[in-house]
Amino acid sequence: MGFPVHIGNNRGVTYLALMFSIVLIGISASATARQWTVMVQREKEADLMAKGIEIQNALSLYSATMKIGRVMSTEVYPQSLAELTRTPKPYLRKVYQDPMGGEDWEYLRAPTGGIMGVRSKSKAKPIKERDFPLAIRHFEGRKSYHDWMFQHPNPSSLSMLMPPMMGVPLGSMPSQAGVPGAVPGAPVPGAPTVPGPARNP
Repeated sequence: MGFPVHIGNNRGVTYLALMFSIVLIGISASATARQWTVMVQREKEADLMAKGIEIQNALSLYSATMKIGRVMSTEVYPQSLAELTRTPKPYLRKVYQDPMGGEDWEYLRAPTGGIMGVRSKSKAKPIKERDFPLAIRHFEGRKSYHDWMFQHPNPSSLSMLMPPMMGVPLGSMPSQAGVPGAVPGAPVPGAPTVPGPARNP
C-alpha cells in the first residue's frame, strides 16, 4: 500500500527539479541577452566616435582649404557630406550614416549656411562617459548620444589652443612683479632709477 505514495513523492521532486532548472535557464538566458545587448551597443558607440571624428576632421580640413586666398577668415562649410567625398581631393572616404540608428545624421547648420557638424538622433544613454580622445574630450558628462556633437570648430580643439596657467590669456600675465603688462627692460613708474656708467664724450 505504500508503493504509490513513494511514486508520488518522486514525481513531486522531479517536478520541482524541472521547474528549478527552467528558472535557472531563464535567468541565464536573460543575463546572456543583456551582455549581448551591451556588447552590440559598445560596438556601435565606438563606430559612432570613429565616424564622427572622421567627419569632424574632414569639415576642418575642408574649411581650411577653402579659406586659402580669401580675404575673409570666416569658416567655410559644405552644403552636404557628399561634397566632402568629391574627387580629385576627397576630404571624407564616404558618406557615413549614423551608426546608432543606421539612418541619416542630424545636421548642425552654420549661421552662414552649410553643415558645420553632425550628431546622432539617438537619445540613448552612452556607455562611455569619460576618458574620451582629445578631439572629443568635451563629451564628458553628456547624457545621451544626441548630445555628442561632432563639429568644426569644437570646444575640445579650442581648449587645446589655450595657453597654460589655467587658461590665462596671452598678454595678461605681468612681466614684472606688481606691474600688470610691464615690458621687460622698461622703467617701472615710481621705482628709483639707478645711474648707469658714465660715458666718455
